Amino acid sequence: MIVISIDQIENFVLFLDRRVMNEIFYEFKELKQESDLSSETDIEIILHFLAKIEDYMVLYGTTVKITKPSSSNLDEEVITELNNIFNKVDPSLTLVKGKISEIFLSYSS
Repeated sequence: MIVISIDQIENFVLFLDRRVMNEIFYEFKELKQESDLSSETDIEIILHFLAKIEDYMVLYGTTVKITKPSSSNLDEEVITELNNIFNKVDPSLTLVKGKISEIFLSYSS
C-alpha cells in the first residue's frame, strides 16, 4: 500500500475522484499538553480514504488542527462543516468515524 499525506484539506478534496468507495474516515486526537492549564484544547482531525492506482492500493490522508474551548462541543460543528464541504464535491460521500489500517499477514509453509 502506498500512503500519500496531503498538507491542506483543499488539496485533499482534489484527490477525492480517485477513491474506491464513498466513505471518508475521520478520527479526532486531542493534543493537549499535560502541563497546559489553559481552558483550550488542540484537536487534530485526521481524514483518509482509499484509492486504487493500477494494482496498488493508495491511502490518501490529511490532518486539520483546530483549537477549541474545553467545554465546547466543537466536534459536531466540525463534522457538519466537513459534510458540507464533501457534499459540494459529491453528495454520495459520507463521513465515518474510524481509521484505515494496513495489516501485513505472513505465513510459512
